[in-house]
Amino acid sequence: MTEKSLGLEPLGDKLISYFAERMISEGTLQRNSIMQLSGDQAVIAFPFRQNGVLVGCKYRTCPEKKFWQERGTEKWLFGLDDIKEAAEIIIVEGEMDKLAMEEAGFLNCVSVPCGAPQKASTRELPRREKDKGYQYIWNCKEHLDKVSRIILATDGDVPGQALAEELARRLGKERFQL
Repeated sequence: MTEKSLGLEPLGDKLISYFAERMISEGTLQRNSIMQLSGDQAVIAFPFRQNGVLVGCKYRTCPEKKFWQERGTEKWLFGLDDIKEAAEIIIVEGEMDKLAMEEAGFLNCVSVPCGAPQKASTRELPRREKDKGYQYIWNCKEHLDKVSRIILATDGDVPGQALAEELARRLGKERFQL
């Protein structure tokens, strides 16, 4: 999978302005390889990388918020390469949140790939292979296991709180600061 095979190109002026209105600089966009679908000035592409290699891509229409991900790819945390050597990390709910954290000076930040659930589960934690909604945690486990402290900066609404609870259940509540 490559940017070219996915039909991606550098951001145009329209989307650069869109990010600038949200105080996201071109430098942050470039560092995170944010792109757009070729010929479409209204679809942002968030490339997911592992060790610098493109492993997936999530798309967002702009200004409305419709999301989809590249078919047939595994789920990963967005910004995974940014936490390789980090002892402390921040997990946020969306790619835009990750970019905003970087603008605030926090490079040790990743975003979940698929937002937040409507509510936390009261069921027993499923086995790894059955934990479909959180497969990204298991795919990134070797990176996450090295971390001694995790800060959850999810949204303050009910789904954001549910996401924080679900992440803490899977990664060990003793490492978390909410």
